[in-house]
Amino acid sequence: MAGYIPNTIGQQEQMLSEIGMSSFEELFADIPESVRLKRRLNLPSAQSEPEVMARLRKIARKNSDTDTYACFLGAGAYDHYIPAVIRHLVSRQEFATAYTPYQPEISQGTLQAIFEYQTLICELTGMDVANASMYDGATALAEAATMACGVKKRRKILVPETVNPQSREVVSTYARFRGNEVINTGSADGQADLSELEQRVTGETAVILIQSPNFFGCMEDVAAIAELAHQKGALLVVSCDPVSLALLKDPGELGADVAVGEGQSLGNPLEFGGPYLGFFAAKKELMRKMPGRIVGRTVDQNGRTGFVLTLQAREQHIRREKATSNICSNEALNALAATIYLSLLGKQGLREVALQCARKSHYACDRLLQSGAFEPAFRAPYFQEFTVKYRGSVEKLNAALLKEKIIGGFDAAQCYDKLHGHWIVAVTEKRTRQEIDTLVAKAVTCSD
Repeated sequence: MAGYIPNTIGQQEQMLSEIGMSSFEELFADIPESVRLKRRLNLPSAQSEPEVMARLRKIARKNSDTDTYACFLGAGAYDHYIPAVIRHLVSRQEFATAYTPYQPEISQGTLQAIFEYQTLICELTGMDVANASMYDGATALAEAATMACGVKKRRKILVPETVNPQSREVVSTYARFRGNEVINTGSADGQADLSELEQRVTGETAVILIQSPNFFGCMEDVAAIAELAHQKGALLVVSCDPVSLALLKDPGELGADVAVGEGQSLGNPLEFGGPYLGFFAAKKELMRKMPGRIVGRTVDQNGRTGFVLTLQAREQHIRREKATSNICSNEALNALAATIYLSLLGKQGLREVALQCARKSHYACDRLLQSGAFEPAFRAPYFQEFTVKYRGSVEKLNAALLKEKIIGGFDAAQCYDKLHGHWIVAVTEKRTRQEIDTLVAKAVTCSD
């Protein structure tokens, strides 16, 4: 204890005296000798701060990171450029806690930041109302499915295999303990199979969940699927990439009832897979059934603008059986980063990021196909991520690329047995022509 807690011997003796003890051993008098460890812990000897830092840096150098490696891996998390001011602002001490701002009289700054975040998400998605941040994109999708089942008083959820496999697993876990049924449907040419969806959607279907751009990078026919859902009285939930919405029609315009997604792309680092934030926006008719928190703007008795948590329908506020969700943590710090990112870039800046992603991904795909080492996997349009079929081993290709300080694409065979040799490549605005050309050259070498 003395080696890891910075108390002097005198301070230790004073604390023991305060509690009527003469030694540390007396603190453990009630623990039988038979269960006590009879040797010293197997820990290294104490080191100075410079020695510890040198050791940690040596360990850290074993990792592959996106500061020194060109990253072409996506599959749900993306290596976008993060303006330096974001880290500076979210590190300020007034934002250090992400705890829920229950007391509006002392939380106006946090509440306003969340309100602005909700407003920006509504503008991006074309929806009427958004809640405060969810855990991540996968749980946002699962919460949307649960909400739809409650609203429609139906149990069946249709999910095409083009939705991120990890998200589908989370949806299934939520559904299992809610008594809802998940029905997985197939794909055709990289998109949800519309003919199968048409056959499977019935008057018992609560919701169709889709992702666009989907896990393969392909854009779905959202409007057509919305029509299929609505014909049977079901809802349509679209999981979308927020950056893509600077170029593509938003889910609201295409007929979706709910738009969800992963907000990591908006100013949040990859961070080994988290923490991230999920966004959740819906049409106003669903507002009172939405999970999580909603921040509202109002005026006090003196006419001054104020912000409060409103329409609270979690189990901490109402009876458990009537609660819409049991989400308790608050991803406000990640949402704040997203708010700063969107505010900094503005409409034109976000559109420029999206354009660069689209143009560079199409350049990369064209170069890979021209090399002769790849074939097109699908014909559907894509945004910043695409799937190609490699004539060699994807696993060996990624291993070879890593030696060249390139993090390769996702091996689709990890999640889809029928897609051996399929490589899902993500190209963000950070990638340079030289990095793309090196990727292509190395892929050709590995295939020979």
